[in-house]
Amino acid sequence: MTRQHLESVLAGLGPVAVAVSGGVDSLTLATLAHRRAPGTALMVHAVSPAVPDEATARVRAEGVREGWDLRVIEAGEFADPAYRANPVNRCFFCKTNLYGAVRRVTDRQILSGANRDDLGEYRPGLDAAREHGVRHPYVEAGFDKAAVRALARDLGLGTVAELPAAPCLSSRVETGIPIEPETLGFIHAVERLVGGALAGGGIGRAVRCRVRAEGVVVELDPGSLAALDAERRAALGAGIRTLAPARLDGPVRFAPYRVGSAFLVGQREARP
Repeated sequence: MTRQHLESVLAGLGPVAVAVSGGVDSLTLATLAHRRAPGTALMVHAVSPAVPDEATARVRAEGVREGWDLRVIEAGEFADPAYRANPVNRCFFCKTNLYGAVRRVTDRQILSGANRDDLGEYRPGLDAAREHGVRHPYVEAGFDKAAVRALARDLGLGTVAELPAAPCLSSRVETGIPIEPETLGFIHAVERLVGGALAGGGIGRAVRCRVRAEGVVVELDPGSLAALDAERRAALGAGIRTLAPARLDGPVRFAPYRVGSAFLVGQREARP
């Protein structure tokens, strides 16, 4: 699990296309791939209502700074009824559309930023990656999330290294509730509102706006949740309700953050 091992994996892949979402994993992989062999790596970023504008801006900024060969494309998943229906394996359809869109602009080996920590979670997107022949260099080199962050620091990507985890906005919508651009815009606005009201930030910060059948739930890391007294919760709740589309005009509550808690399996069991 060393940088040299990861570079060895990359060296054996030939020309590559890195799917860059704007998070620490893919930005770090793209930077290493480009610096290791300039001219052999194409970076592809897909825009979508499920991708926050700041993630796209981050990719563009890093691309200019590093001198990447960058293509910005449309992901196209919202044209897929199977994705919009939001089944338990929604991510399979998301990634199927993503990798299909990447393949339409290049015949290079597609790479993802998945790391070993991702293998322990429910990731139907990995099935789509397998079907499209996508390689995961971090997994092949034995890198977990901590190793990726360490690599980002080693590459001088200090700000990137401290980015909190940020799955796509669709991951906040409870399974079975249709994915709509308006809903995702609301989720993003709520997370910006609540995040702006909290001091600090960084790796340990978690702010997730979950859209559930029973209403809106804002999940926070323990420190952030403890910092909100009843008065601040009431004020934020009122602000959130002013942002909500009419069909989401329900109760707002705050709760501890749980990974994947918007997913349902069987009889409304949340994944851990």
